[in-house]
Amino acid sequence: MAVTFSDLHTADGLKTLEAHLAGKTYVSGDVISKDDLKVFAAVPSKPGAEFPNAARWYETVSAAVASRFPGKSVGVNLSGDVSAPEAAAPAAEAAKEEDDDDLDLFGDETEDDKKAAEERAAAKASSKKKESGKSSVLMDVKPWDDETDMKKLEEAVRSVQMEGLTWGASKLVPVGYGIKKMTIMLTIVDDLVSVDSLIEDHLTMEPINEYVQSCDIVAFNKI
Repeated sequence: MAVTFSDLHTADGLKTLEAHLAGKTYVSGDVISKDDLKVFAAVPSKPGAEFPNAARWYETVSAAVASRFPGKSVGVNLSGDVSAPEAAAPAAEAAKEEDDDDLDLFGDETEDDKKAAEERAAAKASSKKKESGKSSVLMDVKPWDDETDMKKLEEAVRSVQMEGLTWGASKLVPVGYGIKKMTIMLTIVDDLVSVDSLIEDHLTMEPINEYVQSCDIVAFNKI
């Protein structure tokens, strides 16, 4: 708020509030807000006739609070001399229950409110998903023997496609007795792809295991 209120249980405190509310319906803004609830909770009862602006504001906020909570709301005294703790509960509870993302303090939630809340939740989930960590993996893919067609082996490996998996560069490396292995780079989104599952459920299963005898992880680095 642009102004600080104090001692609202006294005439001097109410004078400050009276001057602030001149030409205004609410403490801040054009609609009732948490600022109104905070100030309302600090005023022990409806201001007298000498404070017409404050009295009008008090009645407006009291009516809004009463529409949600049963009983008469007359505020509390923040100086420590609480004169009506039971009656102050509605205003304090209203301030406590206010949610920064989806405020619906004085009415039922509408279809538009529900849709807006769902869109915010979806946006947060999407943002979290995009922020998921990635890893760079170097993998050795070994054939059955020297007669294995390494070109078809590479094609079979790269045929595995899934969300969060990106194949990179590859090369053939001699291992002896005329046999070569394929070393290949891949990038994964950690929350979407498990390297172990990639190997066990795809690369060493039919029909790819016609060419692939085994796979080994050579390096695994977080990006």
